Amino acid sequence: MVLPLSAATRPQIPAPPPARLPAPLTAATLTTAYRANRENAAEAARMAAAHGDVSRAAADRTLASPARHLLHFDARGTGQATEVLGDLAQATRVAVLVPGSDTTLDTYARFHTAAESLYRRLTHDRPHTPTAVVAWLGYKTPATISTTVLTPGRADQAAPHLRELIRELRTLTAPEPAAISLLCHSYGTVVCAGTAHALTGLGVTDIALVGSPGTGAASAAALHTSARVWAARGAGDWIAEVPHIEADLFGTTVGFGPDPVSPRFGARVFAAGPGGHSDYFTPGSVSLANLARIVLGETTEVSRA
Repeated sequence: MVLPLSAATRPQIPAPPPARLPAPLTAATLTTAYRANRENAAEAARMAAAHGDVSRAAADRTLASPARHLLHFDARGTGQATEVLGDLAQATRVAVLVPGSDTTLDTYARFHTAAESLYRRLTHDRPHTPTAVVAWLGYKTPATISTTVLTPGRADQAAPHLRELIRELRTLTAPEPAAISLLCHSYGTVVCAGTAHALTGLGVTDIALVGSPGTGAASAAALHTSARVWAARGAGDWIAEVPHIEADLFGTTVGFGPDPVSPRFGARVFAAGPGGHSDYFTPGSVSLANLARIVLGETTEVSRA
């Protein structure tokens, strides 16, 4: 318990409230929203620097770069950001990345790297298909060493926000709504599972669960989604050692039930290669190639485990 309690005592980093954006957001106002959020990130960087938090100031400053496209940004607390790679307004295929534990503005760079790797793979594999990748840090992720990572509480809080993002993406892609794939990692798979039932009719064609501790659902069918459900785990992923149990402990659900790559769960299990827990988006990897195929709708080309 020492580590989570110590983290909780970190002084609050001052930050501005989120920028006021055009309401509702449309394809025509995306550029305005991106600019407003970059300016907000720059102000957050100045405030963090004045507070003496060099690490957060650097993270905010990076996100304020003219090259970054922030759909949403909030530097308060551990921070939240929704970043777009590619031309969202013209995209016909959109991948939404949902991260797991310990993803904050302070560690955002590694999440951005994963999104960038996927975007490069998509444009390499299908250069004439308009694609976009959305890196969604839209919830307060649990710490890896904490009790919250063992329960669905943070995922329950995140689910409606993810659902709202998907609705928003439907209005921002033109001329027809894009096909959307959810690529969910680690604790993020619990978030996606909790949202899945509410996504029918919103253009989500595929949900991929990688490095999952379980989803809280007994099976893929129990997710009650019209999307194809995929699952994968790298041979070197330590998550394989996590007991796939679910129990009620003093009124709180602990654990997330069946392993999504097990036959009884019923997902489409695809090959992820020899990688570890943080390697699913590594350039040149089997897992990245298969994730790109899923996003591009090349489902018959996905190599199975």
